[in-house]
Amino acid sequence: MRRTAALTPLAVGAVLALGSCGSSSGDYKNDPRPPGPIVITGYVDDQRVSVSPRTLGAGPISLIVTNQTSAAQRVTLESADATGSGPGLKQVTAPISPRDTATLKADVKPGRYTVHVAGDAIRAARLQVGPERASAQNDLLQP
Repeated sequence: MRRTAALTPLAVGAVLALGSCGSSSGDYKNDPRPPGPIVITGYVDDQRVSVSPRTLGAGPISLIVTNQTSAAQRVTLESADATGSGPGLKQVTAPISPRDTATLKADVKPGRYTVHVAGDAIRAARLQVGPERASAQNDLLQP
């Protein structure tokens, strides 16, 4: 009898815990995933910075850039719109040694951007970012 009396509260607790597992409070949203990240490639040489593609949709990007100059370079991804009217982004890589590469990750919004290095001797590349890319909701093997 004692054994049954001791197990009864445990059984009642287990039934109550299991009963609440499937309940829905109605506030869960199945929001679509953001767009999948895309890779933008680029290089820096003695005359210019070049990136490809130059036009893309808004969302996460990985900019992989190689330094083809004879000196270390820091590459900057920066919004080019007037202050207060655009996305307001500025990200800089660590120094990239000659013949080496670096990756810069960002979530770009619609607007205009430049990819440049310090000084005016090397011409900057321009990026045009349009409306957000499609959701990655139904793409397989996405993080």
